[in-house]
Amino acid sequence: MALASAPLLVSPQDKPQTPIGASPDFSRKIKLGVVGCGGRGSWIAGLFHKHTGYQVYALADYFPEVAARCGQAVGVDTARQFSGLSGYKRLIASGVEAVALETPPYFFPEHAAAAVDAGLHVYMAKPVSSDVPGCLTIENLGRKASQKQRCFFVDYQMPTDPVNIEVVKRIHEGTMGKLDYLVTLGFTSAFEDPPRTATLESRLQKLIWVNDIAMGCDYIGNYDIHAIDVALWVARRRPVAAAGASRICRPDPHGDSRDVCSVVYEFDDGLVLNHCGEAMGNHGKVVLACQVYGGKGSAEINYWGNSFLRGGTRPYRGGEVENLYEAGAVRNIATFYENVTQGRFENTTVRRAVDGALTTILGREAGIRHARLTMDQVLKENKHLEMDLSGLKS
Repeated sequence: MALASAPLLVSPQDKPQTPIGASPDFSRKIKLGVVGCGGRGSWIAGLFHKHTGYQVYALADYFPEVAARCGQAVGVDTARQFSGLSGYKRLIASGVEAVALETPPYFFPEHAAAAVDAGLHVYMAKPVSSDVPGCLTIENLGRKASQKQRCFFVDYQMPTDPVNIEVVKRIHEGTMGKLDYLVTLGFTSAFEDPPRTATLESRLQKLIWVNDIAMGCDYIGNYDIHAIDVALWVARRRPVAAAGASRICRPDPHGDSRDVCSVVYEFDDGLVLNHCGEAMGNHGKVVLACQVYGGKGSAEINYWGNSFLRGGTRPYRGGEVENLYEAGAVRNIATFYENVTQGRFENTTVRRAVDGALTTILGREAGIRHARLTMDQVLKENKHLEMDLSGLKS
């Protein structure tokens, strides 16, 4: 398959194009449907509602009470609140022109395909899929959306921060010389992982699904991916191989996601990326960071804390990355609005997001197998991950 062998170039996050000082015109209202109304989904729906360029027109969630709670918060008529596994289909048919997908990643390829086929614009969370076939599906859908003159946008926050953008800009200008070594860190707390029940229903809420690799892409794919995405943004390409180890450390586990991992990625020119992930909450704080070391300097790019560049020909004191979880989403929602209303359909975030997801899948598989794997091997395997959805409400 030509797509599988082609390198996916990494692009920085699209940025709003409204001139500084200009008053934005939100007279054009985009009718939006939100699929997945749990914690982040309802929060995202609220941010779209606050933008004023959108009308949150329809909602879908597997659980009717979750859709109803979100609908009450953002003023969606009960007739356009849908539930069950097929709720997204009824949402797509309700008259929306754009969808925001905020479900577990397992469902993204199916939901995105239905939206693109229906001629809708797509705003989607990360990771784009939990397996290789899903990633390649999303890559094709991004191209198909561009051909149909529709926007397809993947929401990452770290590449939207002004300080982070300036650090990476100077790295790309060569101020640090040749890049030698990258380090990424992903430290967080474990998610609740209760015993399984007769159906999967109990695991479709409260982020329990993050504990199931097929549903959430493992901790490296669901959380650490933010830092790894920045490393690929810096390197401007994806790695060609990875070796690693991982293990489950949480007591009484019921899912197969790994709590800790150590992965060494190799790039085609010898550049090394060392990734460390830990979801046990033992650090007392959450960390998502990318450290960059070159022949003439070093830099650090953060989700929380300070980002900066030391040494080199153009050192940069940087500064605090502020309120990125919300500020980054707000910026991306603004960019999505501008892309739709101004007809920008390049959809560059899709290729970068696919790159990041494939890289975490490569690292995940290397860690699980305690082996060295090449990206070509993983792509050739093209392994599909399946979840048992029997017994769930349609």
